[in-house]
Amino acid sequence: MNLTIKTALVASLFALHFTTNAEDISVGVGAGMSYSGLGANVAYVSETDMKYVSAGCVSYSSNSGSTCGAGIGWIKTDLFDNDSNKHGLGAYLGVVGVETAFLRDDKAVYGAGLGYHYFFNGIDKSGFNLGITVVAADTEDDDKFGLSLQAGYQF
Repeated sequence: MNLTIKTALVASLFALHFTTNAEDISVGVGAGMSYSGLGANVAYVSETDMKYVSAGCVSYSSNSGSTCGAGIGWIKTDLFDNDSNKHGLGAYLGVVGVETAFLRDDKAVYGAGLGYHYFFNGIDKSGFNLGITVVAADTEDDDKFGLSLQAGYQF
């Protein structure tokens, strides 16, 4: 993980409000970029947005074991002209995939993504969510782009 990504992840921890109420904090589990692959997140949630730090695994093989990483993200629901806080647009920075090399361990690939998220009960309530994220990363071979589907539950 390069220094820029590490710095961004550490800075995001300090960006969260340390004087928040317990009901402003949400923990989620699932698969997709909001969970850094198959993993979990811890989020600061308001009526219209969610700022989170996530950790998860993006691959597993019997030869290389698991490839895991972390990420940060921000989802906003007040960008649309309706009164619902169920539809959100988000930005993500963190692990987006894996790079496999012959006779070497798999390496986590870090990049960025922009996505759409749907919260069945609203962003500030417990419940299921679905989403899709367009991700981009600069790998050793070339630039990679892809889509990541998301399904999860925020407590």
